[in-house]
Amino acid sequence: MKSSKAIFYMILSVIAFSLMNTVVKYLNDFSAYQIVFFRSIGTLCFTIPLILKNKIPFFGNNKKWLLLRGVAGVISLTCFFQSLNYLSLGTAVSLRYTSPIFAAIFALMFLKEKVKPIQWFLFLIAFVGVLIIKGFGVDVNSIGIIFAILSALFLGLIFVLIRKIGDSENSLVIINYFMVMAFVFGGLMSINHWTNPNLLEWLLLLSLGVFGYVGQLYLTKAFQSYETNVIAPLKYLEVVFMILIGTFWYQETYNIWTLLGVLLIMVSLIYNVYLKRKKS
Repeated sequence: MKSSKAIFYMILSVIAFSLMNTVVKYLNDFSAYQIVFFRSIGTLCFTIPLILKNKIPFFGNNKKWLLLRGVAGVISLTCFFQSLNYLSLGTAVSLRYTSPIFAAIFALMFLKEKVKPIQWFLFLIAFVGVLIIKGFGVDVNSIGIIFAILSALFLGLIFVLIRKIGDSENSLVIINYFMVMAFVFGGLMSINHWTNPNLLEWLLLLSLGVFGYVGQLYLTKAFQSYETNVIAPLKYLEVVFMILIGTFWYQETYNIWTLLGVLLIMVSLIYNVYLKRKKS
C-alpha cells in the first residue's frame, strides 16, 4: 500500500514538472528571465504563507549555504529555460538529467564521498549518450546543448549544497531562498526583455509556479513515503512524457540516434541510483 501511494505521488510530481516544461516551451516568445520571474511568483504564493503560518525562521540558520543554493538554482533554472528555446523537450530534459555525474564529482571534491569504478563507467555511458545526441541527433543546436549541460552542472552542485545544509534547515526555507532570488534576478533582468502577455499568457505564466510547487511537493512526499531506490528511477518518466508531448503536441522529431542517446543516459543513471542506494 505504501509503495502504491509513493509511486502515485511520484507520477503526480512528474506530470506537474512535465506540464511546467510544456508551458515554458509554449511561451518561447518570452525571455528566459521573464519565465524565471513568473516561475518564482507562483511558488512564493505557497512558501511565504506556509513559513509565516508555521512560524519558521524566515532567513534560516545557514545563510551562506542557503544563498549559494539559491544562486546555483537561479543559474540552473535560467539555463534550462534557455535550452528549451534551442532544443526539443525530450532532448533538453534528458541532457539536464546528466546532473548526477556532476553531483558525484562535486561530492568527491567537497564532501570526500567515494565513487565506485562501476559508477564512473556508467557516467561514461551517459556521456556517450550526450555525444550521440550531439553528433547524430536531428538538428541539435550546440548553444542549446551548452545551456542544458550548464543547467545540469549547477543542478549537480545544488544536490551537494542541499546535502551540506542537511536537516538543519526546513525545506520550505530552502525553496523560499531559491524563489526569492529567482524573483529578484528574473525581475531585474526582465526590465529590458519584457513582453506584455495577453490574458491566456498571464494565466500560463502564473501556472508555472503552481506546477513547480506541486511537482516539488509530491516529489518530497514520494521520497518520504517509500524506499528511494524504488521511487527515484520513476523520475525519469519525465523524459518519456516530454518526448511524447514534444512529438504529438509540438511535432518535434527524434531520430533513432537521438532516442539511443536518451536511452543510454536514462539506463546508466537509473542503474547508478540503484548502486548508490545499495551502497548506503
